[in-house]
Amino acid sequence: MTEAKTSLKRTLIGKVVSDKRAKTVTVLVERRVKHALYGKIVAKSSKYHAHDEKGEFHLGDVIEITESKPISKTKNWVATRLVEKAAAV
Repeated sequence: MTEAKTSLKRTLIGKVVSDKRAKTVTVLVERRVKHALYGKIVAKSSKYHAHDEKGEFHLGDVIEITESKPISKTKNWVATRLVEKAAAV
């Protein structure tokens, strides 16, 4: 078979909020959900620690992270690609 295999791993897109640790970035992923009772659209956010082997992602970058096997106590995501570079201040 020569057909492409689809990945079963989850991918998320978020903003790098910390790059201070070695080989790790903290990524803030925001999602908009409808409130169960009131029906209002509210923004919910989660922070994930992602493995960044080469240290190529920096504060403010928008990146894609992919689920992986646990790398450490808090890391089980890997930074896969740069979606948008941070704007120069």
